[in-house]
Amino acid sequence: MTEPRVRPDPAFALLGLYETALPEVYGYLLSRCGDRTLAEELTSETFLGAVAACRKEYAPPVSTGWLIGVARHKLADHWRRTEREERGLRLVHDSEPDVEDPWDDQLDALRARQVLESLGPHHRAALTLRYVDGLGVPEVAGHLGRSVHATEALLVRARAAFRRAYEEKEGRDA
Repeated sequence: MTEPRVRPDPAFALLGLYETALPEVYGYLLSRCGDRTLAEELTSETFLGAVAACRKEYAPPVSTGWLIGVARHKLADHWRRTEREERGLRLVHDSEPDVEDPWDDQLDALRARQVLESLGPHHRAALTLRYVDGLGVPEVAGHLGRSVHATEALLVRARAAFRRAYEEKEGRDA
């Protein structure tokens, strides 16, 4: 009689990567959300989610890049939850998208970060995924659980909100 073979837990692959990937995953999240506590929580969720994903039958190879992708999904999930909580039961009225205007002035990075953090979570999520992470509109739509058309409209409104807030902040700081 042959003894049953025990398959090693694929999550052990994460142990070897944990030491090097942890600062990168945490840094990625912190740079996008600006809140240490939230970045720590999302980093924890990322690694817990990665362990669960590793144990699936057709799991991808474990790498730092893959963990950053998991972190991106966790951050997008957080933004969606926050948006739903803030929206509550009130109706959301989407206005017609404005014509996109080319605003190409150089932005002060610190002021831009402060303005981005002051925006609502749906605008912050869309702008971060599109312009900080460099994702295309279809990818942003996938992360946010929206159609491409709705995401384009959201980005137009988010850029307009960012510009207004940036110019107001610039006027106060001058």
